[in-house]
Amino acid sequence: MKDSSIKEKEIFGHPIGLYVLFFTELWERFSYYGMRALLVLFLTATVTSDNPGWGWSESEAISLYKWYTTLVYLAAIPGGILADKIFGQKRMVMIGGLLLCIGHGILAINAAWAFYTGLGFIIAGVGGLKPNISTMVGGLYKKGDDRRDKGFYIFYIGINLGAFLAGIIIGQLGEKVNWHYGFGLAGIGMLIGQIIYIWGQKHLKTTGNFIGAKEASQEEKEAMKRPLTRVEKDRVLVMVLSFLIVIVFWGAFEQAGGLMNLYAKSKTDRMFFGWEVPASYFQSVNSFFIFTLGILIANFWLKWGRKGKESSSLFKMAVGVIIMGLGFVFMSFASSEYESTGSSGMYWLILAYLFHTVGELCTSPVSLSFITKLAPVKYASLMMGAYFAATGMGNFVAGTIGEQIKNFSELQLFTGITVFCVIFGLLILAILKPLKRLTHGAEDISKPAAE
Repeated sequence: MKDSSIKEKEIFGHPIGLYVLFFTELWERFSYYGMRALLVLFLTATVTSDNPGWGWSESEAISLYKWYTTLVYLAAIPGGILADKIFGQKRMVMIGGLLLCIGHGILAINAAWAFYTGLGFIIAGVGGLKPNISTMVGGLYKKGDDRRDKGFYIFYIGINLGAFLAGIIIGQLGEKVNWHYGFGLAGIGMLIGQIIYIWGQKHLKTTGNFIGAKEASQEEKEAMKRPLTRVEKDRVLVMVLSFLIVIVFWGAFEQAGGLMNLYAKSKTDRMFFGWEVPASYFQSVNSFFIFTLGILIANFWLKWGRKGKESSSLFKMAVGVIIMGLGFVFMSFASSEYESTGSSGMYWLILAYLFHTVGELCTSPVSLSFITKLAPVKYASLMMGAYFAATGMGNFVAGTIGEQIKNFSELQLFTGITVFCVIFGLLILAILKPLKRLTHGAEDISKPAAE
């Protein structure tokens, strides 16, 4: 939703609004991933320890984690609808941020009612903020602007810088001092993000406005009234099909917060020169690789495409699923080592996270950009909400797989994930041409598609 008549200030070749959204999302993810790093560890910590938890079994903790992370992303559907129909994306991000501040603040209270109430506010807050801030990033760029994908990579680095800091700072405080201090620090991080967003409103005048407001262009207002064209319907169809890739990817990847988090705690030799590395630190490994490799991966795909080789979003997403699946080969090696010796090395986890990260960089920021390219104006936030709902379904699948630890060994689960992801990715590559035709050239900036 960009008014081309307004000339925006730029930093490093991108609108200054990108960096406002970058830092807002950085602190929002700091709060979310900080709480995520502690959740299953807190639930499974014994009630008699110096830092007592709730003493749940691993299966019970993963079950709650499954439902929580699923609902967080499913809430993006009503969050997107409210933005499209009532508030606009910009106001919906503001409302979501406020709800997140309340939710994380309540979690700092050491009581069962506060725990569940806080989770409820966080679910609603992420649902309001997450799909709409991502759509706003796309709105900073005109149709056909080839900076859009790279803009999303920059934005994605902000997400993961926040997640990296969260795993170390919040993870250390919560795991080693007091769980609820960690939850409270997450709330402070979200408050900082909310302040940045409020301050940066002057740089976001051309994006996120409610369609019908005076800032919206005449083209956007007309698009809200007319029915979808055949081309737009085809693009919606291919987006829905791409959500299947999203579900499979996150269904495997999100073992990080559940099964792999518990594996790091109980079955990994975490001693490093006499110091035991906290299990929550491993939640930052993926994020570290994201912001160290993000621009390299983005530039690789840019050069790859300019050489005339296949570089569509769907191709990148399928390759990402395959690479991420191969990361579980290292977890299979870790499980084999544990079964043989009673412990496994940290390097297996790090190698797994490296492959998961490369796969994520081929899939997640690309799919965010893909949705903003294909979504009809009148359903822009709703389609982004549907994307995050697919992410939520992936989290549900991840939790369901993790719960099977009572029926299968880690070796069996990790090996099964590898095989399924590789076969699925190859299948998507095999049917790529008909899927690409349904986009009607949306990614070909040299030939804008006729409506």
